[in-house]
Amino acid sequence: MKNRSLTIRLEDDLEQELEAVCAETGRSRGEIVRDALRRQLQLMRFERLRRQALPFGEAAGWLTDDDVFAAIS
Repeated sequence: MKNRSLTIRLEDDLEQELEAVCAETGRSRGEIVRDALRRQLQLMRFERLRRQALPFGEAAGWLTDDDVFAAIS
């Protein structure tokens, strides 16, 4: 897999927080930013799939998480 470079601009407070986390964990800025990007992209995929599935759940009468848990328990 070929790696690519990405340049981003950070506000001062965000950069300071990132540097503090790097120092605390011993991880590089790149590792932390890549991990954060992966998590955000997964969350966005999940939310998109949830929006697509929501009408089917509502049609089945599942309006809350409790409704789903009751149906599968």
